[in-house]
Amino acid sequence: MPKVDFLDHIVLTVADVGVTANFYERVLGMTAESFRPADGTIRTALKFGGQKINLHQSGQEFEPKAARPTKGSADLCLLSPDPLAAWQAHLAAEGIEITEGPIRRTGATGPILSIYLRDPDGNLIEVSNRLQA
Repeated sequence: MPKVDFLDHIVLTVADVGVTANFYERVLGMTAESFRPADGTIRTALKFGGQKINLHQSGQEFEPKAARPTKGSADLCLLSPDPLAAWQAHLAAEGIEITEGPIRRTGATGPILSIYLRDPDGNLIEVSNRLQA
């Protein structure tokens, strides 16, 4: 049976692509990039590491799309090499509320320590550090 081994990108449906791109750049250190796919449209992606998040404007999603693209329905866990204390200080300086944490969770490769915040559309963002098993 064929199998997959890596997540290339995900798509977030958002109320305002510019506001979301600014948030992810300023608060999470991602890089917003415009790109032009084969259909000739101009789209926006948030790049970090070897992954990206494509942004779709609510009501103007690109085909094919999710069956029910909805703002604020995502729950993302992002791994960081930086200590959560640095994240807490950064988020406080940016006026971003931490809704929970630090709290221990289980990630894809083992235990993690996480804090939670929300993006402008209400998506839940978990910033985590890997812990020793």
